[in-house]
Amino acid sequence: MRRAVAVFALLLAGSAQADSSVPPSPLAYTQLADPDQEAQAKALMETLRCLVCQGQSIADSDADMAGEMRALVRQRISAGERPEQVRSWLVERYGDYVTYDPPLSWVTAPLWIAPLVLLGIGLLIARRLFKGKAA
Repeated sequence: MRRAVAVFALLLAGSAQADSSVPPSPLAYTQLADPDQEAQAKALMETLRCLVCQGQSIADSDADMAGEMRALVRQRISAGERPEQVRSWLVERYGDYVTYDPPLSWVTAPLWIAPLVLLGIGLLIARRLFKGKAA
C-alpha cells in the first residue's frame, strides 16, 4: 500500500512540474486584429520548428516554448517587421535548427548531400542486381 501511495505521489509531482506556473503570453493563443498580419504570422509559424516537440511546428505545438515563440512572432509582425526579418532573428537566437529548411553551409551539408549519396548507392546496387539476373 505504501508503495502504491509513493508511486501515485511521484506521478502527481511529475505532472505538476511539467506544467508551467507562468501564464501564457496573450499573443500565444490570440490572433492579431489585422487579418493580413495574422496570415503572415501564421505562415511563418508553420515553417518554424518547436524546440521542445521537435516534430511539430510552433503553430501546431501546445508546448509553453512554442507558445512563447508564437507570441514573439505575432509581436514582431504587429510591430511592422517582415516575416523574413522575424525568421532571421529567430535563427540568430535559436540556431538553424529552428527552421525546417536549414540553409546550405558546412554544418548542414551532410543533411543535403546524404540523400543524394544514398540514392546513388541504391541505384548502383539495383543496377548490379538487375544486370546479374538478365545474364
